[in-house]
Amino acid sequence: MDHLRPVSSPEPDGPPGDDPAGSPDLADLLRRAGRADEAAFAVLYDATSARIFGLALRVVRDPAQAEEVTQEAFLEIWRTAGRYDPDKGSPFAWILTITHRKAVDRVRSAEASTRRDTTYHQTNQPIDHDTTAEAANASFEAHRVRGALQTLTEVQREAISLAYFGGYTHTEVATMLDLPVGTAKTRIRDGLIRLRDVMGVGS
Repeated sequence: MDHLRPVSSPEPDGPPGDDPAGSPDLADLLRRAGRADEAAFAVLYDATSARIFGLALRVVRDPAQAEEVTQEAFLEIWRTAGRYDPDKGSPFAWILTITHRKAVDRVRSAEASTRRDTTYHQTNQPIDHDTTAEAANASFEAHRVRGALQTLTEVQREAISLAYFGGYTHTEVATMLDLPVGTAKTRIRDGLIRLRDVMGVGS
């Protein structure tokens, strides 16, 4: 796929899972795209791009950056569509996972660039040991959280990523993952309990 057309006037804050009647079969479109069917991929893009942009925007907080993340996500989807396994989750959840990963990578890249730009000034300032300790502790905590997330089941991690990294409500998460709201809440709750136990937070 040489290029993708820009996302046109998406509504990122609208209900992300309200597909109209007769919406396309995303799993079938992914299978066809995996066989290099560009027409199927175009339908897939049209059916999901606004909501994918919405997730990207929630993570990167900048419309221009979100558009780039959306394009990167769809390029990755085009390259890897043949790897989609319906036994491991819904097609839209698979697409969301790719998008979220691309968005997080973009945020981390921007943060790394900012750190590089300010390194000279930081190294020429008196060292505030309290601030340094706080930064080291924050980095350690972030590492612990990432490690703890890997101990969750795939369905728990998927639900928590949408709720806490993507910023979606329980109802929106349920809609995205094709689940009853109660089931989505249970996955999020169980995942948080697991995170608490792994990280030794609370009693």
